[in-house]
Amino acid sequence: MAEEKIIGIDLGTTNSVVAVMEGNEVKVIANQDGNRLTPSVVAFTDKGDRLVGDPAKRQAVTNPRRTVYSIKRFMGRRRKEVSGEEKLVPYKITGGADEPVKVDIDNKFYTPPEVSAMILRKLKEAAEAYLGQTVRKAVITVPAYFNDAQRQATLEAAKIAGFDTEWSIRDPKDGTERTQRMRIINEPTAASLAYGLDKKKSERIAVFDLGGGT
Repeated sequence: MAEEKIIGIDLGTTNSVVAVMEGNEVKVIANQDGNRLTPSVVAFTDKGDRLVGDPAKRQAVTNPRRTVYSIKRFMGRRRKEVSGEEKLVPYKITGGADEPVKVDIDNKFYTPPEVSAMILRKLKEAAEAYLGQTVRKAVITVPAYFNDAQRQATLEAAKIAGFDTEWSIRDPKDGTERTQRMRIINEPTAASLAYGLDKKKSERIAVFDLGGGT
């Protein structure tokens, strides 16, 4: 039986990446289009088809009202909190002032976690194709300033995408079981950990996150 793999996902505002540890090396996995960066874009055609990643980005100019990007800006937020962000996107944002944001595509409504789940599922499928096995566990990065609601929305997206958000772990020493929750890690923390993988001594480093929107 193959060892169960845990993948790492950078769910970005502009692009997303999925990777896995192979020995002591980090392997970034290419998507179904052969690219290691997957645009964080979801589109719906006039025929009702759904496009994710590169295919969605390619048709964005000709289908702006049905192409959803920068959904990360709306994760875990209410309508009254996103008036500035709402003006930056061509697709329709709905919901009462104190209600969670929804995206309106031809009178079909999608929550930000549902849209993010479509991107996560694309990355999950790429990882499964590369590894040749089902992947249920992941570590996902988020901006350091994300609050509890935004982190919970990210967990919800992962669950919708088919990931386990918690599972049981048995202690090999005494046989006791405990519950392990999916790790949501701050992006700068993940960058620091990656930098230190092959370092043999303690260092003080600065991490600069040049992101695409959040």
